[in-house]
Amino acid sequence: MSTTTRLDKDEKGKSIDQKLYRSMICLLLYLTASRPDILFAVYLCAHFQANPKESHLFAVKRIFKYLAYTPSLGLWYPRESSFELHTYSDADFGGYKVDRKSISGSC
Repeated sequence: MSTTTRLDKDEKGKSIDQKLYRSMICLLLYLTASRPDILFAVYLCAHFQANPKESHLFAVKRIFKYLAYTPSLGLWYPRESSFELHTYSDADFGGYKVDRKSISGSC
């Protein structure tokens, strides 16, 4: 998902099964530990767990399709080796027009 993609509340969209949507988001959140490339898209979709619409489900399915076509990408943490992991985050939550809040807690 492009960083310029903006999902909205989609008030007029058709509602979907909330339990199904939450279970899909839960699986994707688990995968973000080894696949940081999907982190932005998953957290963007996680905003709409309370009232998911078909457009949000379509975005989640696109993430699963991306994962299916890129199985070799990801982080591998071997037990035997020691390494230092340095991460940086740059976010523009002010540009997010729905509620201007971050749910990822990145720092």
